[in-house]
Amino acid sequence: MKSRTGKPANQSRGATRSPFEHAYAVIMAGGSGTRFWPLSRQKTPKQLLALFGKETLLEAAVARIQAVIPPERTYIFTNELLREKIVRLLPRIPRGQIVAEPAARNTAPTIGLAAHEILRRDPEGIMVVLPSDHVIEKPDVFLRDLGAACRWAEIEGRSVVLGIQPTRPDTGYGYVRFGRRAGLAEGGEIFQVEKFTEKPALPLARKFLASGRYRWNGGMFIWRASTLLGNLKKFQPQMARSLARIDRAGGARAREALAKIYPKLEKISIDFALMQRIPNVFGVSAEMGWSDVGSWAVAYDLQPKDAQGSVQPRTAIAVNSERNLIVSRSKQVVTVGVHDLVIVETEDALLVCARGDSQNVGKAVQELDRQGKRELL
Repeated sequence: MKSRTGKPANQSRGATRSPFEHAYAVIMAGGSGTRFWPLSRQKTPKQLLALFGKETLLEAAVARIQAVIPPERTYIFTNELLREKIVRLLPRIPRGQIVAEPAARNTAPTIGLAAHEILRRDPEGIMVVLPSDHVIEKPDVFLRDLGAACRWAEIEGRSVVLGIQPTRPDTGYGYVRFGRRAGLAEGGEIFQVEKFTEKPALPLARKFLASGRYRWNGGMFIWRASTLLGNLKKFQPQMARSLARIDRAGGARAREALAKIYPKLEKISIDFALMQRIPNVFGVSAEMGWSDVGSWAVAYDLQPKDAQGSVQPRTAIAVNSERNLIVSRSKQVVTVGVHDLVIVETEDALLVCARGDSQNVGKAVQELDRQGKRELL
C-alpha cells in the first residue's frame, strides 16, 4: 500500500519513530450542552465550563494531548458565537486553527473540512478527531491507546475508532461490535469492527454488555486525511464535491466560499455518513476512565461526595437531606428532607429535578425555546 508520496505508508517508520509524528488533533467544540442548563448556555456551553476544577472541559481536552500533538498541529472547530472566547482561552493554538463554521452541519462536514486543511499541510497527515467535553480519568492509558490507533491508521484506507469498554447497559450511547483481532500496533491489540449500532433499547444494551464484544462509541476517530477524503468521495460524493470547492477557493476567497457553500451541506454525523458504511474499520479497546459527562447525574457521579453523599457548597445546610447535587454561586442553600435531587441556581434561572431524570433537562430547554424565552438559552 502506497502513500500519496509514492512510498509504502509504513516505510522507514522504525520502532523508535513516534506514532504521533504526522498526527493532527481535530477537536469538536461547537455543541450547546443543553442537558447542563442553566449553567450551560449558547454563549457558555458545557465545553467552556469548569465543572471539575479550574480548567474548562475544552482546556482539559487540549492539555490531555499536548505532550504528543503540539498546539501548532491542533485544530478547534466551533461556531461564530464561541470563536473569540476560545481564541482567548487557548492562546497557544494559532488563531487561524480555531475555525468558526458558518452553520451547524453536524460532524461529517466539519471533519471533511478539517481533512482538506490537514492534507494541504501534510500528505501523510493523520487526523485524531476528539470531542471537547469529555472526562478521561486515565490520560496515560488514553495516550497509549491513541498511539496504537495512530500507528495502525498510517496505512492508507484504514479507519480506527477508540471503543470504550462499557460498564453498564447504557441506552444513551452508540455501540461498536468488535470482531477478530486484526493485529498489534505499539503493543496494543487492534480489532476488526463489524458493526455500529445507535443508542439501543435497554434489553438490547443488556445483551451487548453480556456478549463482551461491544464497546461504546465515544466519538474518537483516527485516519489519514487522505483516507477520510477518499471515503467521502465514494460514499458522500455531493458533500465531497462541495468541500473540494471550498478548498480550491483558497486565500482571500476561502471565507467567502465557506460562508456560501458550507450552510448548504447535508446535516449529518460522521457515524451515519461514513462509519456505518465504509470498509476497513478497526478498533482499539480502551479502558481510560472515560465519561461523556452527558447529564447532571453523571457530573454527580464524577465528583467527591460529602458525609451526606451530596455534592454541594461547603456552606450548605442539609437537614435530613442526602445524595443531592447542588450548584449555587451566590445564595445560602438550605435543604430539608430532600434526596437525590439536582438543584442548580444561576442569576436568572433555577433548575430542580430528580437526579435520575436529569437526562431530560434538554427537553426543558426545548420548551423554553418553543415559548420564545431566548434570553434563557
